[in-house]
Amino acid sequence: MRWWPRQTTRGVVGASVASLVVSLLAVPAAHAQDEAPTDPGPPPVEAGVAPGAGVPDPRPGEAFADREVATLQQTANQVQRELGELSDKIATARERLRTAREKLSEAREERRAAEAALAELRDEIDELSRSAYMAQGRPDQLNVLLSASGPKEMLEGSSFVSVLREGQDRKLARALDRLRDAEAAESEAARLEDEAAARESELVRRSDDATNRADAVSSELRDPIASANDAVAAQQERQRERNRKTKKNWQRYLNRLDKAGITPPRASALRDPGSLPPGLRPLRGDDGDPLRGVAQASTPTSGGDRLLVLPKQTIDAVSDAIDALGKPYVPREHGTGPTSYSCDGLVNAVYSDAGLDLPGRAARQYATGRRVPVEDIQPGDLVFIGPAKYGVQHVGIALDDETMLAADGRLASVAVTDLPGEPTLLAITRPSLGDRKPRRVPRRDDGELTWRCGGVELPLRTSSETSGGPSHPGATGAWGGYPNGLIPPSAMCGIGIGSHVLRCDAAQSFAAMSRAHAADTGRGLCVTDSYRSFPAQVDLYRRKPSLAAVPGTSNHGWGVAIDMCGGVESFGTSAHQWMRANAPAFGWIHPNWARQGGGREEPWHWEYVGG
Repeated sequence: MRWWPRQTTRGVVGASVASLVVSLLAVPAAHAQDEAPTDPGPPPVEAGVAPGAGVPDPRPGEAFADREVATLQQTANQVQRELGELSDKIATARERLRTAREKLSEAREERRAAEAALAELRDEIDELSRSAYMAQGRPDQLNVLLSASGPKEMLEGSSFVSVLREGQDRKLARALDRLRDAEAAESEAARLEDEAAARESELVRRSDDATNRADAVSSELRDPIASANDAVAAQQERQRERNRKTKKNWQRYLNRLDKAGITPPRASALRDPGSLPPGLRPLRGDDGDPLRGVAQASTPTSGGDRLLVLPKQTIDAVSDAIDALGKPYVPREHGTGPTSYSCDGLVNAVYSDAGLDLPGRAARQYATGRRVPVEDIQPGDLVFIGPAKYGVQHVGIALDDETMLAADGRLASVAVTDLPGEPTLLAITRPSLGDRKPRRVPRRDDGELTWRCGGVELPLRTSSETSGGPSHPGATGAWGGYPNGLIPPSAMCGIGIGSHVLRCDAAQSFAAMSRAHAADTGRGLCVTDSYRSFPAQVDLYRRKPSLAAVPGTSNHGWGVAIDMCGGVESFGTSAHQWMRANAPAFGWIHPNWARQGGGREEPWHWEYVGG
């Protein structure tokens, strides 16, 4: 049932938030004695332009509406995958080359040892010859042989020489065999080393070619990214105006309640339409039946308008949510404020603070909430968004039948957005009615993208910018629908140092950490690098391929990593020790791979993983 004036053009003047004033101030009578008045009540108030008005919403896998950017990003992703595969292959090739060179070195050492042994044996033979020559006057078997006067003496001497010759021949044969084996092993090791070096050289050449393509893509992306940034900035300005007018409209509703002398009752008092508090009447739904959890009132001071009466807890929750408008969106689980929110974290925070405890996750909120028909949606109801093939991927707080308030991944903030239509809209629930036995929850289909709070999101992963070993899990992965390194600066927040920006929750946390550092040491923290665009990642990879992350994989590209100075860049300094002792309390960690002895030591590199 629609009980307020509505324009036919959605998202323009008079639509969406414009209907909020009428929806909150005047309620209809839908049946018999409650016929709708001929006077529609206060005219709608202009509410600004809805987010994305005139621009199609991003489709799964497309970061921006602009197809050129999507196409270039697809190419960038292909190059990224190729660089990643080549990087792994190069690492393997270099390891094989290192092993081959070690074996070649061992083979050369064995060949030199064999040559030395043969030379030593030859020296022994030469010494034997000299001894034989010098021993003519000595009474030994050799002397007997050389000066034999008869067969007996000759046999005695020839037996000794035969044994001596046999021993020397065996030694010489073994020495020659050892030398031949060593030379063969050296030759094989040299061949393997040549093959490994050629393989590495070929892979490096292919990596250079891929880097050149990445460079070309990044060059082509500069203008579209700049255009996208301008569009996002303009959208944010429109969003701020929409948020401002929503706050104004909500405050007007609260003022009308106060002027009419209406004290919103507790949720339990509105659950049974047949026993409402004095002065309140049932509000009928689209089917004519009284609605549970809401009521209406009409007083002389209200000018004859019938006022929508919501439970106190609902009013408190919506008021808190409206106060959160403009706060940063965070993709991680349980972003419950007060400085930043996830969609389900916002719902959980405002309703739990208001006295209506809700689960922390959107899927559980969906499972246990009491449903109401879409046609009977009221301010404060929860709006669950799919479509079902993505599971319960988003939740917002209804403001009227066309708009809702949510921590939105696309807009990277708590914002007023349009309600979706079917099949995207999964269900409406009313928190003031309490919970129920959990129902079945839609599950994401196999192979489908993971969507959360309106934006594509990758699972949390370890920070593996290089092959330097495992790391602490970080708040990394796609957020807001933007690809790594292609996030418009206007979708991030400054950290108060030069032009450095980070994802807004990371920026706020860093600012708080820097203030704490200043309180302890008298100076703020120092940063040399923060968010790193895709072109910047390509440039760094070109200059330092053995140190930099593959373009499109760096946590700098998600706006959740910084490189620091001011002493933090050196192990053992008081500044580095301060970070190790205090940074985790602000959600910042020094990844395992970057620590001393961690595989690739980078004392300056720190990552935000959330509270």
